[in-house]
Amino acid sequence: MSDVDFESEQYEKCREAGEILAQVRDEAAERVEVGASHLEVAEWAEGKIRELGGEPAFPVNISIDEEAAHATPERDDDSTFGEEMVNLDIGVHVDGWLADTAVTVDLSGHDELAAASEEALDAALDVAGPGVDVGEIGAAVEEVIEGYGFNPVVNLTGHGLGHWEQHTAPNIPNREVSQGAELSPGQVVAIEPFATDGRGKVKEGADEEIFALERQGSIRDRNARQVLEQIVDEYKTLPFAARWLDSPRAKMALRRLKQQNMVHGYPVLKEEDGKYVSQKEHTVIVTEDGVEVTTRSR
Repeated sequence: MSDVDFESEQYEKCREAGEILAQVRDEAAERVEVGASHLEVAEWAEGKIRELGGEPAFPVNISIDEEAAHATPERDDDSTFGEEMVNLDIGVHVDGWLADTAVTVDLSGHDELAAASEEALDAALDVAGPGVDVGEIGAAVEEVIEGYGFNPVVNLTGHGLGHWEQHTAPNIPNREVSQGAELSPGQVVAIEPFATDGRGKVKEGADEEIFALERQGSIRDRNARQVLEQIVDEYKTLPFAARWLDSPRAKMALRRLKQQNMVHGYPVLKEEDGKYVSQKEHTVIVTEDGVEVTTRSR
């Protein structure tokens, strides 16, 4: 037996974040339909998280077709959903304790690809537990996705969730690797299979709407200074959207802060061949005898 206290405040807050997130994910997914606005869905979900007592752990990601991650609407975005594959990736924190989840809403008619990542996640959850090598989880994911005739996205992984840290060790691969980390009781991890009908690699695109604090420091420009103060105060080390910033000249401030290496951006990640990507993700607490899924629908 380990000496982890699963009833401690930390885990209660992880569970609360997961519970809020499960409800918001399911309701947001219902709002994704042809003709609906990306910005309205994102802002509805972010608002609902706050209404339920959490805070967004990162901007709602709305990735379309070949996009795999880091896409979020800009301030005056007028994009609407078409007959596309839509991935919603949403995070919640309660006092910095995190939950992260994703679901594919397929409006494109590629339901097999959506099913592949969903079933791969189920297989991964069956395998996961204390003492399990993360490579075994990757092998379970890979086997299911390849069984459908698709490829896992190999350069995206699941990850640990820390306090105010959205990506920590261990990385959880989406393919078999020979030697990885072993899961241990008390870890909080996000497992997220990505399936594609392309070759299975993503690359960085040109667009960037999500940023995070790199370091604090002094900067002469007043606009940039005010934006930096808001970032430190409200988002700490967690990712935020340019549209969340109060400054009417937020984009210019972010450019200045990037030049000084005070913030970094997250370019949109796209499948290299321009093929479809589906995604499914849950957050789990590793227990003494398996995993507790915090983001499961209630």
